[in-house]
Amino acid sequence: MSRVSLELDKQLCFALYRASHAVQRSYLEELTPLGLTYPQYVTMLALWGHEDPVTMKELSAEIALDSGTLTPLLRRMEKQGLLTRAIDPADERRRIVALTDKGRALREQAEGIPRRQMERFAASGLDIRMLKSELDRLSGSFTPDADAEDR
Repeated sequence: MSRVSLELDKQLCFALYRASHAVQRSYLEELTPLGLTYPQYVTMLALWGHEDPVTMKELSAEIALDSGTLTPLLRRMEKQGLLTRAIDPADERRRIVALTDKGRALREQAEGIPRRQMERFAASGLDIRMLKSELDRLSGSFTPDADAEDR
């Protein structure tokens, strides 16, 4: 049996970690003037994608953040006036998250960010569509299938 290398620079996990941080730093230049952190931006992207308010559970699943991380993030965003959190009148156990007028207006200021970032990434010579597709496949390969969750 061959030995697996434990050299840091040969680890896929470390390459993904470095790339993730580099991408987040790149976005930070654009997000700072908007008063957003990268996790807040991802949250806003998810909320801008919905016409109606969403439950915290739905939002948590969409952006892949557990409630322990999402709750303080939403609390800070609520203090910024970007969204509201309320008890769902149909089910008191659920919280509903809705954009405020200020949160909806921020979308207009953020609209150019994806295009500028894609131009920046494309300048690296990478096939961005292929890379995203492969990363989506990689993420999906670690997601338990529905049958396994029912057991």
